[in-house]
Amino acid sequence: MENWQKELRVDPTSALISSSNKAIEYFARRDLLDEKVEPIETLWELPEVKRILHKQQVDGSWKYPGGGKEHLRSQEDYNQLETYRILGELVEKYGLNNGHPVIRMAAEFLFTRQTDGGDFRGIYGNQYSPNYSAAIMELLIKAGYDGDPRIEKGFQWLLSIRQNDGGWAIPLRTVNAKYADALKAEIIKPDLTKPFSHLVTGVVLRAFAAHQKYRRSKEAIQAGELLASRFFRKDTYPDRQTPDFWARVRFPFWFTDIVSALDSLSLMGFTEENPNIYGALNWLKSRREDDGLFDLKLQKGKDEDLKFWICLAICRLFKRFYGSTSPRARPQQLVNFLNTTTS
Repeated sequence: MENWQKELRVDPTSALISSSNKAIEYFARRDLLDEKVEPIETLWELPEVKRILHKQQVDGSWKYPGGGKEHLRSQEDYNQLETYRILGELVEKYGLNNGHPVIRMAAEFLFTRQTDGGDFRGIYGNQYSPNYSAAIMELLIKAGYDGDPRIEKGFQWLLSIRQNDGGWAIPLRTVNAKYADALKAEIIKPDLTKPFSHLVTGVVLRAFAAHQKYRRSKEAIQAGELLASRFFRKDTYPDRQTPDFWARVRFPFWFTDIVSALDSLSLMGFTEENPNIYGALNWLKSRREDDGLFDLKLQKGKDEDLKFWICLAICRLFKRFYGSTSPRARPQQLVNFLNTTTS
């Protein structure tokens, strides 16, 4: 067993490989066991992928399935949200990239929502959305657009709208504006003197973590330190504010939770010697089950295999933190996260 598997004590790879989900088995063999696997394009032929691709509209988007709320946001903006969601499914679960025409069409649709300033507008009406802008950028980067000048423009916008403390927040929240009112208002500029939101900062850092150049930037590292300092704590702003949201997990990642945050920090070069990270990893270890999976609060939706996807994501980040070399010295003092989190 490699060190990361020893850290977990119960090796979860057998449970992942024996999953009936072909994509989970594929990624477990490729990413965890370093086995030689077939080209990623083999996953693109799965029936579940074809069902998703079949529903793409001629403009490259996917239609939002629900109705209503047109008085707050247009149907077109809901389609942007649905296209982002579907792109996450295709990129994260089946490895689709811009070698596939459907991904190229979806990317160009999303880029039509990018403003001259660099952000992606519309999901919050006419208001700035650093979280959704970065979340869309993360997926586009993973789909092969990391060198696209439009992605560079997006990073420059994100860097320009940081709070003074180095993190990010939703601008309308920094001035105590209500969503319903803000969606019908003129653009609300942020109060950069207000503190960062770990919910928003965690999402924004996913874009930085996905990019080879920006993941090690001084701005990203500073924000990563801020994010780690807030594990299992209450957010500054009212959205998903209570500490228990750290333990509510989803894949593909959407909001900030403990798995998505650790995933980003592991890609950015942080180590388990950071006591906040070490405590969070210990907390995950405490949630292990006998079969190697994890007992977490799943934001499930329709995915019956979410427990396996979350386990795969956790194993990936443990492998990055611990690898297969000799374990590093542990910090002498450790924040007791188990007393500050909800079971």
